[in-house]
Amino acid sequence: MALDHSLIGVEGPAYERTWTAKDTMLYALGVGAGTSELEFTTEKEQRVLPTFAVLAAQAPGRRLGDYDPAMLVHAEQGFELHRELPAAGGVRTTSRVTGIYDKGSGALITSESRAVDLADGELVIASRSSVFIRGEGGFGGDRGPRDTWTPPDRAPDHKVTYSTLPEQALIYRLSGDYNPLHSDPSFAARAGFDRPILHGLCTYGVTGRALLHAVAGSDPGRFKAMSGRFSSPVFPGESLTVSIWVDGTEVLFRTAKDDGTVVIDRGRATIT
Repeated sequence: MALDHSLIGVEGPAYERTWTAKDTMLYALGVGAGTSELEFTTEKEQRVLPTFAVLAAQAPGRRLGDYDPAMLVHAEQGFELHRELPAAGGVRTTSRVTGIYDKGSGALITSESRAVDLADGELVIASRSSVFIRGEGGFGGDRGPRDTWTPPDRAPDHKVTYSTLPEQALIYRLSGDYNPLHSDPSFAARAGFDRPILHGLCTYGVTGRALLHAVAGSDPGRFKAMSGRFSSPVFPGESLTVSIWVDGTEVLFRTAKDDGTVVIDRGRATIT
């Protein structure tokens, strides 16, 4: 098995994506929004959760090489919003692989995307992500940059806890991620899990809701950026607590399960 290093720096073909008000409402339900967040889950004066930006800016992935897809997990995700997303809209996205790093037990592949509005060509979303493929390390490559993120030496300014539903992954997958790791017990077993796990981007969206309501006054227009590293899996039905430290417009956060296991680490957000 081998990864295709020739992809690094090569821009893929542009991809156009449109979405409807139904798509953005379904996404909100998929990340746990409900009857207390009707501005996101119904059409009345509808607004869009900022983390939908990650889905809006996605483009079809290119083949990264020859590997077992059950060994691939989402490792990191970040985005910057240059304008508030409309309930229905469309973008044209270009993306490229920015690095393939040797982590020993596996390979970390980083990429970035830029999504511009279909109507006026202006930049709407800049997105960065990485995936980790277990068993594909050890090729003698660069280990990649290090992140010096550390939590402040004080109690969080906010702590928000949300419960996920046992069927949360089945709802979230309807927004387009049909990876069987999140629905098929036999596929999850191949990856070493006793049952399907929650999508990392679902956990990310739950975390984004906590940040939006705790720090941005529930106003998506104030939510400018968010990034974090996925550090442990979440199973549907588990509760998530987001610890939030605020320093002006800069926000640090960390998401953990009830037993203290951190599931999103090195979190940063920008909220005006």
